[in-house]
This record gives sequence, structure tokens and C-alpha cells, in this order.
Amino acid sequence: MKLPFMIDLKDKVAVVTGGGGVLCSTFAEAIAKTGAKVAVLDLNGEAADKVADAIIADGGTAMGISANVLEKESLENAKKIINDKWGTVDILLNGAGGNNPKGSTTKDYFDPKDLDDEEIKTFFDLDPKGVEFVFNLNFLGTLLPTQVFAHDLIGKADASIINISSMNAFTPLTRIPAYSGAKAAISNFTQWLAVHFSKVGIRVNAIAPGFFLTQQNRGLLLDENGNYTERSKKILSQTPMDRFGEKEELIGTLLWLLSKDASGFVNGVVVPVDGGFSAYSGV
Repeated sequence: MKLPFMIDLKDKVAVVTGGGGVLCSTFAEAIAKTGAKVAVLDLNGEAADKVADAIIADGGTAMGISANVLEKESLENAKKIINDKWGTVDILLNGAGGNNPKGSTTKDYFDPKDLDDEEIKTFFDLDPKGVEFVFNLNFLGTLLPTQVFAHDLIGKADASIINISSMNAFTPLTRIPAYSGAKAAISNFTQWLAVHFSKVGIRVNAIAPGFFLTQQNRGLLLDENGNYTERSKKILSQTPMDRFGEKEELIGTLLWLLSKDASGFVNGVVVPVDGGFSAYSGV
């Protein structure tokens, strides 16, 4: 991996949750390139180990840890492993999150005729447990790791928390009310945390990616032949740059937010990286 510019985080200890995923593995690799030691946390321990192994093979320092962001005991165990091996944590990137079909509708708009169609999930068919899962995974999956790891950040000269929001936090996307609401909560929580921790030296900011092809959304954005779906075409029609983002295009924003020299007075912001999606009115 080639970084767009270099910052020096040598000897810093970073934790990346959801680190086995497409975007967060890229974040972990980028942070490792700055000289930091990176703990890659993921519910899937094999995925975490794979990312850590790739970082080590590239000359970095990393370890993979299986951890559940919805279980505080699991996170405490991960913290003990990190502290015992590397010392206290300096950087926390809360990347774990995601959606669930049980918190989504089938169609963009409600039609009363759909109430009699068992194949169509309307707003009235949303599963409360599915909605709860999405909110928990995204919001509690950010709150709990912060409760556990932020203890180490208190009073440090250059401590930083980065949360991962989304474009649907600004304006909700159709079909995914639970995920949109959960990401809006992340943006709000980022601002709250930035104020709450402002007197103890911890900066808290968020990145809001636009549309990037990942394993999670590939089936939604590409058909079985690898062509854009109608949903993709709709997204791209609202994206002035007329393409999906490349995961490497998030790295510059991440490094800027992590660098005290570059962004030391930046606190409580949610930065869109979206190809102009949030700026376009559709007209």
C-alpha cells in the first residue's frame, strides 16, 4: 500500500474494530504504514488474523484478535492482550457496523396493495429484533469499545478516536431505515463524545464514506453478471463524480484526522468522502 502522504505514528498503539472488513482492513493497513502497532479486532478471528498477517508481511506490526463489539467482557479481554504486549492504546477506530435485511423494506415507497403480498416487506413488516440488531451493532458497537479503550487515551498528548458514519446519516436512504437511523446516531455520538472528552486531550471525529463497493453491498450494487443494478444507477445519478469510491480514497482523510500536526484543532466533525453526493441537489 502506498500512502498519499506520510504522518509519523511510530510507537503508537491503534485498535481497529471491524478490522477484517474491506474498508477497515484498508484503514488498519494504512495506520500500520505510519509506524503504529495495530490491533485488528473482528468477530471473525480468521479474518482479523489474515489482515494482521498481511500487515506483518508488509513490514508492519500487528496482531489479530477475535472480539465481539457487543460484549464488554470480550472487549476487556482484547484490551488486556493488547496492554500486556504493547502497552496502552493511543488510537481507536470504531469500524464495526453493518445492516441487516430484517431492518430494511423491499421497496422505496409504500403502496397499500403491498400489504397483501407476502413477498414484499413493507414498513409495517419490519422486524423489531432486526431493527434492534442494526442499532446495537452500529451504536452500541461504537459505544462499548469506546468505554473500554478510551480509558487508555485519557490525558495523552495525541489521542484520537475515529468513528465511521455514513452518507445516510445526513439524509436517510430509501429501504434502510434502521441503518440510516443508526448511522445518524453515530454522527451525533461523535459530536457528543468530542465535547465530553475535550478536557482530557481526546479528539473524536468521524468519516462518512459515500458509496464504495464492499462485500456487504456487492449483491445490492452489482447483478450476477457484474453489471450495475438499478439501485447502483440511481446512486450514480446522484453522485457528480459518476462512480463508486475506491477504498484507498478514504486513507487521506483518515491520516489527516489522526495527525495532530495536521488537524490538532479539528474535533467533533463528520467528514464526507462521497464524490459530491452530499453536495448535489439532484437538479
